[in-house]
Amino acid sequence: MASIGKSVMKPFLIQASAKHTASFIFLHGLGDNGAGWCEGFNMIKIDYIKYIFPNAPIRPVTINQNHKMPSWFDVISLDRSAPEDEVGVLESSDALREIINEEIKSGIDPTRIIVGGFSQGGAVASYTALTSNLKLGGLLLLSTYLPLAAKFPGALKLDNTTPLFQCHGDSDIVVGLKFGQLSNEKLKTMLVNNQFTIYKGLGHSTIQKEMEDVDKWIKETIPLTSI
Repeated sequence: MASIGKSVMKPFLIQASAKHTASFIFLHGLGDNGAGWCEGFNMIKIDYIKYIFPNAPIRPVTINQNHKMPSWFDVISLDRSAPEDEVGVLESSDALREIINEEIKSGIDPTRIIVGGFSQGGAVASYTALTSNLKLGGLLLLSTYLPLAAKFPGALKLDNTTPLFQCHGDSDIVVGLKFGQLSNEKLKTMLVNNQFTIYKGLGHSTIQKEMEDVDKWIKETIPLTSI
């Protein structure tokens, strides 16, 4: 298991029901855990893929009056101009990188590994992928934004042909659509295989249509193979 400080990420898993040739690692949002996403993806699971849903450590969160909750990093404010918890982002990024490396050690080629996340989890996933020198299979970002954006493109190590699928609702009042759009504009300068989809009426959540689109993208990105 990967660790963040003294906390241990104990992921929910959906094991491959056929020959395991690909892995999907998805990080939940602030205050959540991996259980709900595990249940959601269980409805659209693909038999050759192992799904991994880590749980964030419990820590004080500034925007929540320092009350403790599952969080990948501290959040000072929903205002994107507020200071960012760079240490927390880097710490969680390192933990996610460990999980990726565990899958590689188990025999999965990096090009068959998708990383992604929702909201705060998507922020960690995007930073981790972009700063990885591996050729990953893909990057899935739901209702999120690019953290530590000023570091890019200088910090970019990811192969620029890595597929990106980014989704956002036009009624999101937590991570506003404009932040997703601004992040995607930056991501477009770094990743040439970039798909950005906006869902009408969707808030800071997900809907069946989005999950259907995600399922289609995963199948196209890491298709069935005889590896």
